[in-house]
Order: sequence, then C-alpha cells, then structure tokens
Amino acid sequence: MRIQPITPGTRPELAAQEAQIQAERGRISPLYQVLLNSPPIAQGWEQMLSAVRNRNSLSAAVRELVILRVAVLNRAPYEFDAHVPHALAAGVSQGQIDALRSVPLAADVIWSPAESVALRLTDAMTRDIEVPDALYAELRQHFDAQGQIDVVATVAAYNMVSRLLVALQIGH
Repeated sequence: MRIQPITPGTRPELAAQEAQIQAERGRISPLYQVLLNSPPIAQGWEQMLSAVRNRNSLSAAVRELVILRVAVLNRAPYEFDAHVPHALAAGVSQGQIDALRSVPLAADVIWSPAESVALRLTDAMTRDIEVPDALYAELRQHFDAQGQIDVVATVAAYNMVSRLLVALQIGH
C-alpha cells in the first residue's frame, strides 16, 4: 500500500466514523482504513458507495455483474475478489463470473437482456467513456429512469473505487 492504513480503534476522533462504516459494511476493510486518512473523503465515500450498493433499484445480480466487470477492465483484482461472494449470493453463476474476465466479453455466455445491456454499458463507460446513442436507447428498454441512473452511477462509482485501489496499491 502506498498510504499507511489507519488501524481501527487507534484514533479516538474517528470512533464515530468507524462505527458508521462498521454498521454499513460489517467491517472496516483495508480500503476504508486507507480512506480514513482523509475523514471527509471517507465519509462521503461511505455514503455514496452505501447508496450505490445497498439502496438502488438494480437487482443484486446486475449490480454485482457490473462491479465485477469494472474490476476486470480496470485491472483491480482486489475489488473483483471482494465482490465474487456477493455475486454468488445474488445468484450469478460461476460460469458467468469466469466469463466476465474475458476482454472482449465472452459471447458464448447467456445473459438476460438487462444483464447484457448493463455489461455493454459498463464496457462503453469504462473503456470508451462515451456511450453510443444506440446502446443508451437499448438501456432505456430495460431500465426505467431510476434504473438508468442507478446502473450508470454504479459503473461510475466502481470505476472510482477500482482506480483508487489500483493507484494506492490497496490489496497488493
């Protein structure tokens, strides 16, 4: 790691913030231990990522597929490994998880129409930044306005997560 993590319980001024992270996440992961070096960033991060992960309209399977795909595209194995158990719990098959590792995305795996468009959106947003109009029109066929915001925000948020993990070498 490029920044020394804050060991939970060692800085009394962070106790309330650590308790909040613990309540939302169930633990204070190495990522949050590093983020606690900047309490305002850690607080905003926790609020945003908790909303993305726990309070959006996407199915857990779509959400986890998107997160895993971003991790692959951004070469963030720590993030990928952290989300495999969540994906499995959401009903994503091991075959689908393995297929996400292929760039370009493996064509021989069966995805639901919503999963397929969400994964193609993930690739476009992560690799090309711009989303073609035709792809976005297809997204509209499978997600209402809230779902569109939720899937785009999930891709964007996990691009942020994976890029921070890679830049700070968290999980190496």
